[in-house]
Amino acid sequence: MNVIIFGATGSIGRIATRQMLEDGHRVTAFSRNPEALKMDHPNLSHRAGDVLDQISVSAAVRGMDAVVVTLGAGAARRNRVRSEGTMNVIQAMHEHGVRRIICQSTLGAHESWSNLNFFWQRIMFGFLLRPAHADHETQENLVRASGLDWTIVRPSAFTDGPATGDYHEGFPPGFRQLTLKISRADVADFLRRQLTDLSRRHQAVSISR
Repeated sequence: MNVIIFGATGSIGRIATRQMLEDGHRVTAFSRNPEALKMDHPNLSHRAGDVLDQISVSAAVRGMDAVVVTLGAGAARRNRVRSEGTMNVIQAMHEHGVRRIICQSTLGAHESWSNLNFFWQRIMFGFLLRPAHADHETQENLVRASGLDWTIVRPSAFTDGPATGDYHEGFPPGFRQLTLKISRADVADFLRRQLTDLSRRHQAVSISR
C-alpha cells in the first residue's frame, strides 16, 4: 500500500513510519525538514513541504492509497496547523480520489472530554493547552465532514517505552478506569493497524491505559 504520513518527523510519526515500513508498505514521509527523520529504507520516500501549502500537499497526495495525519504544533501552542493542515490534506484527497484517512487527535476531544480527570480538564486543556484542544476539535470536525473513509484516533498522554498492546480501546464517554497514559509505540501501532483494518471506519476511537 502507498501511504503518506503528514507529521512524519514528530514523536508518533517517526515510530509509525518505521512500523509501516516493517509491514511492507511504501511510505512517503512528508515534513518541512525530511532530514530530521534520519531513516533510510528502500520503501521510504522523503517529501519536503509545508502542510499549510495546498500546492505541495496536493502534489504529495497524488497516487496514494491512504493518508495518515499525525500533525503537531510543537512549541507554538496557539497555531492552527492541525486543523488548517488537515483541511489541505482533505482537499488534496478529494482532488486525487484518495479515500482512506487516519487522523491522530487527542483524548478529551468532543464527547471523550468526560473521560478526563480534573487535572486534564481544568489545568491542561482548560488552561495551558486550551488552544491546542480547540484546534483538535476543529480538526475532528473537518475529518468527520470530509465524506472520506476516516478513522480518528484519540490517544491519552504519551509515554516512552515499547508497544505492549496492553491498553483500552474504543471505551465509551465517562469511562474513568484509566491511567490517562499510553506509549507512543502503542499509539503508532494502533495507527498502523487502521491501514488494513476497516472495522473502525467512521469512528473516533479513544485509546489509553
